[in-house]
Amino acid sequence: AAELEYESVLCVKPDVNVYRIPPRTSNRGYRASDWKLDHPDWTGRLRVTSKGKTAYIKLEDKVSGELFAQAPIDQYPGIAVETVADSSRYFVIRIQDGTGRSAFIGIGFTDRGDAFDFNVSLQDHFKWVKQETEISKESQEADTRPKLDLGFKEGQTIKLNIG
Repeated sequence: AAELEYESVLCVKPDVNVYRIPPRTSNRGYRASDWKLDHPDWTGRLRVTSKGKTAYIKLEDKVSGELFAQAPIDQYPGIAVETVADSSRYFVIRIQDGTGRSAFIGIGFTDRGDAFDFNVSLQDHFKWVKQETEISKESQEADTRPKLDLGFKEGQTIKLNIG
């Protein structure tokens, strides 16, 4: 069934900045002010796609479309995408390569509206995933309930008076 699922694009943002971030020093969360915001380590295009129940953040070259990094997301909010404590335009994502290695990087948008669209596209996807699982649970429960038999039994009749 996994190979029958198609990939759909949820959001495309043409300008995103990527930052190397210092390790988290405390449990308080990440702060974008700790990053070198005026010197991004990479700039490119961001695409949010979904395949089945998993969403993917793909960072791609603006011109060639070559994949720079990818972050699979199983739940949101979660460890794969975190907001920073001091800005609504910056996020920390966990990128993974094909071998299972992962790293945390910072991404940022120059426009607050782009950051809002990115956030909402992830929220909408996982709201849809939640609704799909609830619908499938309800249909499974309906299959296990006894069927209501409203048919006539052998020899049973009905009388109608039409006035």
